[in-house]
Amino acid sequence: MPAAAPHEAPNRSHAFARALFQELARAGLRHVCICPGSRSTPLVAAAVAEPTLRSWSHLDERSAAFFALGLAQASRAPVALVCTSGTAAANFLPAVVEAHHAGVPLLLLTADRPPELREWGAGQTIDQLRLYGGCVRWFAEVPLPEASGALLRYARALACRAWAECRGAPAGPVHLNLPFREPLEPAAVAGDVPADLASRDPLAAFGRAEGPYTEVRRARPAPGEAEVEALASLARAHPRGALACGPLDAGPGLGSAVARFARAAGWAVLADPCSQLRSGPHAPGTPLLAAADLLLRHERFAARFAPEVVLRLGGAPTSKAFRLWLERHPPRHLLWLGAEAGWSDPSHLLSQLWRLSPAPLLAAAAERLAPGREGDWLRDLEAAERAAQAAIEAALAEEPALLEPRAVRELGAGLPEAALLTVSNSMPVRDLDAFLPASPRALRVLSHRGASGIDGMLSSALGAAAAGAGPAALLTGDLALLHDVGALLAARRHGIPLAVVVLNNDGGGIFSYLPVAAHAEEVAFEEHFRTPHGLELGPVARAFGALHVRVDSLEHYRASLKEALAAPRTTLVEVPVDRDRSVAHHREIAARVGAALAAEGLA
Repeated sequence: MPAAAPHEAPNRSHAFARALFQELARAGLRHVCICPGSRSTPLVAAAVAEPTLRSWSHLDERSAAFFALGLAQASRAPVALVCTSGTAAANFLPAVVEAHHAGVPLLLLTADRPPELREWGAGQTIDQLRLYGGCVRWFAEVPLPEASGALLRYARALACRAWAECRGAPAGPVHLNLPFREPLEPAAVAGDVPADLASRDPLAAFGRAEGPYTEVRRARPAPGEAEVEALASLARAHPRGALACGPLDAGPGLGSAVARFARAAGWAVLADPCSQLRSGPHAPGTPLLAAADLLLRHERFAARFAPEVVLRLGGAPTSKAFRLWLERHPPRHLLWLGAEAGWSDPSHLLSQLWRLSPAPLLAAAAERLAPGREGDWLRDLEAAERAAQAAIEAALAEEPALLEPRAVRELGAGLPEAALLTVSNSMPVRDLDAFLPASPRALRVLSHRGASGIDGMLSSALGAAAAGAGPAALLTGDLALLHDVGALLAARRHGIPLAVVVLNNDGGGIFSYLPVAAHAEEVAFEEHFRTPHGLELGPVARAFGALHVRVDSLEHYRASLKEALAAPRTTLVEVPVDRDRSVAHHREIAARVGAALAAEGLA
């Protein structure tokens, strides 16, 4: 179906919206999430008329925004969101906050009432100007539509600028607030669109047929001789070094560059599961400390292996033990390497910040260090990793109950090559960090590590699965699932297959690990922190048309996980967890790791 031409639109609002979406599609937009409403009618009509756009209908704006967030993460491209005026736009905010902090490109198109209806008591009207505050890369209050050549050229330029700002360095949300007067429907209005527009101003009517109206190109900063030699010299001078890789979207070549540099420098690699560097073909050749969180909880080990240099990539790692390691034993040099803007330094220890693409710098520095070095520092750390993994396996083998550590480890083992895993915050992402071993199988791990909330996780996972890159799963707790359970409606409406592993400990299990648990009576711990819900998840899942299985053994879990990954629709694999037994099990594993380190003379 050919795209609807602006000069053939029935009225000025639809002409403006058509020009806007035509340019967004030419710039590269492929997905738009649409929420129902009247004021946004011109935007919806223009979006569905573009043949290259996939429209995703959502009933709930909050869920739609997180769905778009997951889709943008997985596809590595901006996703547009369309809503009507009023509180509909306000419901985008939680996802906008996460997208801002995580650098995820979202294009927010909020319809609005015209100026003469604002602050006059008109229904469904709120102040939408700069509604998302500092959480957007750019905001524009769009003029009321006209079908003049000047305004249609503006619409095209606006689309290209919004697209470029959305993808900028760093990427993030962009907000366009678009007021419309009636008629909102595609009703013909005589004289609204000049009959001679196409001949009088073909640029406004058609844009540039060869591509976007305004093409924006960005070059990533490449390392120079000075930077390459500086990093190589640092590695030569300091054998006690580590690469700490936090949440990031590892581009092509980064895994192999990290592996080559680490081996050449004799440094260890601490890779958060959300760094995309703990798994993949590069992993066997990388000195990875997958058990770093458990290792660094033991102060004698942490003190003995205090680093001289730490080179950070990506966001702040999930591990609290890693943060405390740096704070208690500050390295002489703490560098953060990243090509984009931002300032990730929660402990305020950063000595240098390099705005450079990591892969080419690490690869070039590795060449300077060849054939490499492997001293006692790295040999001992790799011995510690082997001891820790053996201790974990022994502790899991002796625990008959299926608890979070085993469930997480089995999930990692059961995911096929090139699978996509979304993981919820709170305990699931921490358990994944502690218990997911390194693997040569490619695995992409997404999470909300920008603002680190538990809201919108199911919607985001469904959006990521909708990108269609491969088998998709979600690892979540029960509270995070219930917080976003309405997203199951989107799963049914769009037929999205997703394996949802729910670690159900009937409430907020993470609080049992925090100091507040020792003050249970005085803070009403069960009611206000643990918050047990007592719900059965099976009826909830079935009400939305999802499949559900409650596992009762390790074998049942393995079989159910395999079936869920192959199922044509969303499946909840519920793992019931005894909270108190789980807390004791976690502590037993940490103690076993400490004993293994002591036995090896490493702590």
